Amino acid sequence: MAIYILTSNPTALLKAFKKAIDESTILTWGYDIDGDFTHTAAQWKNKAWLGAKVTSDELVLSIIPPKGGSVSKVVYGVYHGRFIESMLSHFNTKFTYAYASA
Repeated sequence: MAIYILTSNPTALLKAFKKAIDESTILTWGYDIDGDFTHTAAQWKNKAWLGAKVTSDELVLSIIPPKGGSVSKVVYGVYHGRFIESMLSHFNTKFTYAYASA
């Protein structure tokens, strides 16, 4: 259960996404001290996190539930869909494809 983003430079894409958050270009995502992303809209904030892992040709983001909690199907769908939407809206030239597993 993850998001897979095929890119020639996954480290650079991850850094660019964080920089866009830091510069307030992306307003609907934030990240914590561990580098895990959470949606910042009040309705979705801290309902889950996405932990990033860099491979040779992919940026992989795995869902992390809140401590002692679980992630509903709705939250899973929102986090995965909106993260991919943000990537498409801001970095569409920096990756080949993105998809979410069920």
